[in-house]
Amino acid sequence: MREKPVFYSELAYLIGLALIAVGVAFMEAADWGLSMVVAPAYLIHLKLVQVWPWFSFGTAEYCFQGVLLLLLILVLRRFRLSFLVSFATAVLYGFMLDGAMALVALIPEGGFVYHLVCYIVGLVVCAAGVSMIFHTYISPEVYELFVKEVSAKYGIAIPRFKTCYDCTSCLIAILMSFLFFGFGHFEGVKLGTVFCALVNGWTIGRFSQFYEKHWQFKDRLPWRGFFTDDTAADTAAAEQENAI
Repeated sequence: MREKPVFYSELAYLIGLALIAVGVAFMEAADWGLSMVVAPAYLIHLKLVQVWPWFSFGTAEYCFQGVLLLLLILVLRRFRLSFLVSFATAVLYGFMLDGAMALVALIPEGGFVYHLVCYIVGLVVCAAGVSMIFHTYISPEVYELFVKEVSAKYGIAIPRFKTCYDCTSCLIAILMSFLFFGFGHFEGVKLGTVFCALVNGWTIGRFSQFYEKHWQFKDRLPWRGFFTDDTAADTAAAEQENAI
């Protein structure tokens, strides 16, 4: 059997972030609702850009994730260097998102078909990017890091905690929309958000199957230990703390 070509995990990290940025930019252009995870940062952008025109969606993303990272450190009561990489990932993604939104804005806006195409493209491209990120060892954005670390600390199954986190993000976004824009102007979380929540996991799974069918993911750089060793040490510390 012919050996599958190698896809380096570090390249998967960069491509995954770029795809997520492009996907979110298309979903924002569709205006049918973003994912529950990014909706709070988007609402912060919509509010503050009225005062500071330079406060872009990408800027709101890494600022919000920076606050979430501080909350994670307080919850865990520990810090490790790979957390900084996770924040650096958020900053890199923020710049990519702003670039992607600038490019998507060049597409002439149309009617229903334009919004439908933008939403479908955004949904699919986002799922492709998230699946690509699953095939790298480099610290993900703070959103994913928060779910992984807190669920590990308290011994909660990741799917269960992820559902609680998503629902909390959705509720926060709804409250922020009412607070910032009033009850008559709903932003961020819309019907497209609900549909995304229903099909996103399935779509990500299909992309993972496609990737693994056609490529084998391997590391090009000897950096994996920086992330996995820290994770193992913190997991052991958390287990010891829970046993006391």
